[in-house]
Amino acid sequence: MKRILHLKRALSLVWRSAPGWTAASFIVMLVQAVLPLLALYLMKLIVDTAATELAARQSATFRHLAFLIGLAALLTLVSSAIRSLGGLISEAQADEVTDYMQEAIHAKSVEVDLEFYENPLYQDTLHRAQHEAPFRPTRLVNSLVQVIQNGISLLAIGSLLLFSLPWGITLLLILSPFPGILLRLKNARQMYQWQRNRTSTERRIQYFNWLLTLSYYAKELRLFNLGAVFRQRSSGLRKQLRKEKLKIATRRSGGELVTQAGATAAIFASFAFVAYRTIQGVISLGHLVMYYQALQRAQDNLREMLSGLANLYENNLFLTNVYEFLTLAPQISGPLAAQVIPRPMRQGISFENVSFRYRAGFHQALKDIRLTIEPGEIVALVGENGSGKTTLVKLLCRLYDPTIGRITLDGIDIREFDPSLLRREISVIFQDFVQYELTAKENIWFGNTELSPDHPRIVRSARESGADDVIRMLPRSYDTVLGKMFEEGEELSIGQWQKVALARAFLRNSQIIVLDEPTSALDAKAEYDVFNRFRELAEGRSALLISHRLSTVKMADTIYVLDQGQIVERGTHDQLVRHGATYANLFEMQAQSYR
Repeated sequence: MKRILHLKRALSLVWRSAPGWTAASFIVMLVQAVLPLLALYLMKLIVDTAATELAARQSATFRHLAFLIGLAALLTLVSSAIRSLGGLISEAQADEVTDYMQEAIHAKSVEVDLEFYENPLYQDTLHRAQHEAPFRPTRLVNSLVQVIQNGISLLAIGSLLLFSLPWGITLLLILSPFPGILLRLKNARQMYQWQRNRTSTERRIQYFNWLLTLSYYAKELRLFNLGAVFRQRSSGLRKQLRKEKLKIATRRSGGELVTQAGATAAIFASFAFVAYRTIQGVISLGHLVMYYQALQRAQDNLREMLSGLANLYENNLFLTNVYEFLTLAPQISGPLAAQVIPRPMRQGISFENVSFRYRAGFHQALKDIRLTIEPGEIVALVGENGSGKTTLVKLLCRLYDPTIGRITLDGIDIREFDPSLLRREISVIFQDFVQYELTAKENIWFGNTELSPDHPRIVRSARESGADDVIRMLPRSYDTVLGKMFEEGEELSIGQWQKVALARAFLRNSQIIVLDEPTSALDAKAEYDVFNRFRELAEGRSALLISHRLSTVKMADTIYVLDQGQIVERGTHDQLVRHGATYANLFEMQAQSYR
């Protein structure tokens, strides 16, 4: 029943993606099923007419024979045209289905939670879906067409043979392809299981391919002479997969040879019987030729039909990988009756006894966090790497939900809001911000795509972040493509990229601004300029600032010090320095480096 549901779903996917081409494909299939029957009957008439003319030694009937040959030639041309048309339709249908499935994969990739991306099992599922989705649905439909087309032809030809041959021979012809089909089903199951078990290995090969080919890794690859190491590892994994795959293919080929030999013996035994009946004069020479071709075609139709059924099973089996991905359900979702987000905020953000542990982690990333960000307040988070600062930001943006406790906005649990609307109220630049290899204007516009791509606020945000001076110096100003991936692209320094990312964050008309290490790649002067502007931009908004540079966080109204997922200190810069604990020690260490 599960396989039937998968088949129904695949047919629905193909129909939705390319209804016109799918309908045309079935029409061509029906025509192709009927044409071979006409060809068989025409060949019988041609042979019988030729034999009659030869026996009578007359040429008067040649006109009739020539007419029949002309019809056969026309039928062959029509068959060729229909076959070519079918190929064109199949290719167009495959392209549309591939695009549709790619859209489905992209939509699901965007829909699922961030947690999925940090799970190796999800990465395996995504890899299998990306591998199978582009072609499996089309192959499945083609297999169904193959079954129906050959079934129609077999029904017609089989009716002819059933009344002309002994039931034993007919049964032999019907049963002879079955061993090969059963072998195909067994091989399909083996290949499916092998591929699932080797998904992780295939992804490792893909990873080494990225290491060897992407510009991001190119510098270290050469500096540390890692090319030979990664090539050797990739080659070893590929060799391992080739050996295993060849072993499966060898067993399959040996079995197919044995089963094909049995099917060939069956058809020629049947032909021997027909030839014997012809010599006895029971049937004509035309019938001999027709029966021989009919036997071959019936055998071929039966084999193709059963092969189509095996392909249906195989493709349905592998489509499980696609459905496994497409049925993933995000855990972060909005309630049926979402609350309206207060605008402007009156009370601000509050973390109430929040604890969190990553599903794949052994330790709590955050423990009993109590933190408030009032409207218009700038709050800074300080702590060593791994202390939980970025995790706290992810919870605020509702990329994850707390394991314990809750986060509120004006006293309302943020889980009561639509996640997409909540995120519009938060403008974030992470320390691992994205460098979009598109135009400078688009890099900033992505911060608020509700605006037009040419909105004046794009330039204003660039001025506020310091990116405007950088962009004006580019060959095509804001229309210059950034990065070196595409033609005429201009590369920026990491500090310049960071200014562009800051402009993207400033463009968003949000109530909360979050900067996670926003100036780590900027020099001291540029950092000072950015934060002077930041204080102006943050006026009337809540701001959360994460930075290792304690000279930067001095501007914050309240500073929280995190250590191993817990808040260990809280206060203003002056209060924490006077307290003489963790923050004071960190500040003193950094201050000494400037003396």
